[in-house]
Amino acid sequence: MTHPLVEQLRFTRGELQRALTGVNDEEARRRFLPMNCISWIVGHLAWQEQRYWLRFAQGTKLRPELDADFAYGRPASAPPLEQVLQAWREVTVASDPWLDGVATPTLTEPFTVPGWGITTTYGSLMLRVIYHYYYHIGEIMAIRQLLGHTDLPEFIGDLDHKAPYRPEKGLSHVSEPPARSA
Repeated sequence: MTHPLVEQLRFTRGELQRALTGVNDEEARRRFLPMNCISWIVGHLAWQEQRYWLRFAQGTKLRPELDADFAYGRPASAPPLEQVLQAWREVTVASDPWLDGVATPTLTEPFTVPGWGITTTYGSLMLRVIYHYYYHIGEIMAIRQLLGHTDLPEFIGDLDHKAPYRPEKGLSHVSEPPARSA
């Protein structure tokens, strides 16, 4: 069974696709300073997924150009939307087998990130990716408003049916949080 955190990541990917519905290539390449354009954001999210699930977790790099063009701190660009969507699709499809098999021990085992020098877990990286998506989805929606788009999604999609909360397999209770001191 797919880990609940992976289900949330997949739901979040769907929210990105929902945010892109109705955006054409010209609009996706338009930049409103100081923000990056929508197509760069898509490439940036593909870069992060490749970095975590392919490079760190599996020691492979499917699309090296993502590092050169979309890594954190790289210069702004305005690539064709279909080009970055194709890269995003390839990276997410290639990541899915690893994500399908990930379990709590892998998500909670600390490791030192190559080239980053910090110790973290894949679970923390998963949360980082999910929150990063939502940061940029908000940015995409702001750009779409500046483009004059109307009737945009106003809130999260169909979470209750597509990715409702469920505890990890084997957890039958939820403990109470510790009491807060005054």
